[in-house]
Amino acid sequence: MALESIFARRSIRAYTGEPVSHEAITQILEAGMAAPSSNNRKPWHFVVIRDRATLTKLAEAHPHGKMLSEAAAAIAVCGDTTISPDFWVQDCSAATENMLIAVAALGLGAVWLGGHPREDRVSAIRAVLGIPAHAGVLCLISIGHPGEKKEPRTQYDPKRIHDEKW
Repeated sequence: MALESIFARRSIRAYTGEPVSHEAITQILEAGMAAPSSNNRKPWHFVVIRDRATLTKLAEAHPHGKMLSEAAAAIAVCGDTTISPDFWVQDCSAATENMLIAVAALGLGAVWLGGHPREDRVSAIRAVLGIPAHAGVLCLISIGHPGEKKEPRTQYDPKRIHDEKW
């Protein structure tokens, strides 16, 4: 059930070290590319990282990315600003959330590591991965087999709901 995967999605920062299959990464990317996109422009590009040395460089480049040094893989989510200068962030955010839900549905763990709009993070990630200037860097997704267990949850808060008007 889709709702079970949504509630199971938690930020997992500890991994077992077991590799993540090529098939699982492909399914995660397919889920990302199934996201809605403004005018169906699909500005996303994904850099899949499995190389241990590169994962370690990214762990050092991102101030909250230490778990990348133990992750089996990571995906950099980028948006081509020439295709969608106004909505690449929203489109890539939708793709990112789809991928995070797919990770949970596959029994894997992941965490969203923000890049955009922090230029220090964007430029550090861009430098490690050779991302061209016309591509915005939304985030990194650290992926692995969970080395920690977190229970599914909802964060529903009725105080944040407004009927008809604020």
